Amino acid sequence: MPHQLPLRLTGTGLTLRPLSPDDEQHVARALADAEIVRWATGAHLHRLPADERAAQWLRTRLTAWSEGIPDFAIADPDTDELTGYIGLRRIRNGNAEVGSWIAPWARGRGLAANALLSTAGWALTPIAHSGMGLHRIVMHHSTDNPASCTVAAKAGLLLEGTMRQATTDNTGARHDSHLHARLATDPDPRERVPTSS
Repeated sequence: MPHQLPLRLTGTGLTLRPLSPDDEQHVARALADAEIVRWATGAHLHRLPADERAAQWLRTRLTAWSEGIPDFAIADPDTDELTGYIGLRRIRNGNAEVGSWIAPWARGRGLAANALLSTAGWALTPIAHSGMGLHRIVMHHSTDNPASCTVAAKAGLLLEGTMRQATTDNTGARHDSHLHARLATDPDPRERVPTSS
């Protein structure tokens, strides 16, 4: 896969943009949230003192684009301030895994689903049409985190099954995980026609 240049994408109620050193204060606020710490930081970051986590988390993502890894700040479309994060990892053979979080002050607006919808739509679009040209996007999450099932469904990632003890939380404890995926050949969820009851 050719390296992608950093870019901005728009979605419903959000902008997706490359992360910036100026995001550190917002990342620090977000990483104070117990749910983000539990599910989205990993044991390695959790072992750091709390006041060092944001800088370390951000440091590893500021160079991501130069390595061909799309990491986006989910930002307010009016102020450009960070309200969350979404990125792709393990990009290989047309496949990628997505991870994300929404800051606690920005929840309840549908940002997680809309960010995933925009990111997956771009990633699954052919390179000739300014996408990444991927074939399959996957997301997995602990079965103890059911809100992620709703997010995945809204973004067109179908539930494929349960992976036993495949996810760890920030303490290293293992959890069963739901696996969701969307293929480039799947219908675009933005084009679904509502059915009458």
